Amino acid sequence: AEVDKAIKSQAGYTAFLQRLVEEELAAKVDRSINARIAKARFPAIRTLEAFEFGFQPDLPAALIKELARLDFLDRAENICAVGPPGTGKTHLLTALAIKGCEARKRVLFTQATALLDQLVACSVDGSLGRKLGDLERLDFLVVDELGYMPMDSRRANLFFQLVSARYERGSIGVTTNKPFDQWGQIFGGDDVIAAAILDRLLHHSHILVTKGPSYRMKDKAAHMQATSSNANGEPG
Repeated sequence: AEVDKAIKSQAGYTAFLQRLVEEELAAKVDRSINARIAKARFPAIRTLEAFEFGFQPDLPAALIKELARLDFLDRAENICAVGPPGTGKTHLLTALAIKGCEARKRVLFTQATALLDQLVACSVDGSLGRKLGDLERLDFLVVDELGYMPMDSRRANLFFQLVSARYERGSIGVTTNKPFDQWGQIFGGDDVIAAAILDRLLHHSHILVTKGPSYRMKDKAAHMQATSSNANGEPG
């Protein structure tokens, strides 16, 4: 009986230690993921679970589900989300990038204008090679709002260098309000460099097209309609 008690006590102690180790490992994983999310510099946290696919019924849900498995990162494939403002492009790319952080991938999220300003500054102080090297080593680089502000020739050339450095080495995610046939406008009217960038960006890529009015204006429009109805004496 005493032997049985000792065995049970030892077994219980071993199980207790195992639980402690598992909890500590889980905590380390959580800290690692949170650190990666912080380092990625997302402007907001967005998840695929929170994305309202009913607002974008034409989006290929099967493709997005496949992208969420992150195999595209292993193949250094790109994602281009194209559509009007407020139609979910940034949400989708952010959610996929967060999946990357959860899988312990190296991820960076940046606005296009901020990224190009950094590259210009690096070209001035002589650190451009090191900066491009740092960006090249990322598993997933998300460039948000490309095309909202036109670039001068210097910035266009720097963006070409970045895309070339990552070509077939690491995935790029781009959100843009400009269809591809208007990308010359983004790069200071230089159709040649726009074509060279698109050639590399679209060679191994997935294209997500969003349509319709801004989701951000949906609730405001509903509120305005309700206010108008109330003002006309109609029930709210």
